[in-house]
Amino acid sequence: MEYTLLNNGVKMPMEGFGVFQVRDAGVCEQAVLDAISTGYRLIDTAASYGNEEAVGRAIQKSGVCRCDLFVTTKLWVADASYEGAKRAFETSLDKLGLDYLDLYLIHQPMGDYIGAYRAMEELYKEGRVRAIGMCNCYPHVLADICETVEVTPAVNQVELHPFFQQAKSLELMKEYEVQPEAWAPFAEGKHGLFTNPVLAEIGKKYGKSAAQVALRWNTQRGVVVIPKSTHRERMAQNLDIWDFTLTDEEMASIAPLDIGHSEIVDHFDPNFVRALHGRK
Repeated sequence: MEYTLLNNGVKMPMEGFGVFQVRDAGVCEQAVLDAISTGYRLIDTAASYGNEEAVGRAIQKSGVCRCDLFVTTKLWVADASYEGAKRAFETSLDKLGLDYLDLYLIHQPMGDYIGAYRAMEELYKEGRVRAIGMCNCYPHVLADICETVEVTPAVNQVELHPFFQQAKSLELMKEYEVQPEAWAPFAEGKHGLFTNPVLAEIGKKYGKSAAQVALRWNTQRGVVVIPKSTHRERMAQNLDIWDFTLTDEEMASIAPLDIGHSEIVDHFDPNFVRALHGRK
């Protein structure tokens, strides 16, 4: 496993385990237990996932020292205000059964997210969270936040995979020293990622799968990845990416796969935004 240093000096694993859409409490708890025993030390959840309690139970049962785990959760749109963030943070901490978080993120830059971020800055200064940041910030939004707040976001978690590479976003994050983190590093299987001929051909050289190549490609771009699986053998495969390095030519051969936009969500669709605010 490799690590990255965030802009405040906190060490973060370059690969973690995500639990998006793992809503069944028993399945989620077992998956997190399996992930930790497999070697994952970064666990990523969110208030909106509805599984913080299951994640917390797994952490408690894992037997791994809390200091060796990097736990992330996120603030949902409905709580995006100063007071809302303060309440939501306490709720998440209680559900997880923890006395501090390693990373607290604003899930969507919507509502009064600046007010929410001010509350998170206070929590950070109080030592109740080791790092704070954002999710789903396109370059113009991230630049505005970085120029507005006191504590520069440590992380921006966005959709990043071979079919949506977001080069401009990565360039801006580097400028502001914000760590990029990829959700949906497998593009949710779109474009046949698991059998993509470019990724598969590269993988043959190293005895790796197309999925492993996709993860390694992102980490070599300096991106933290959080793949999800409820199958222990796949968890192990996803973690087995640290014994090979893609050449410059191989990295370049993946670049043309970029279609330049998401096919998972559309943050520029007003109906999608209204849905995130709870409107039908």
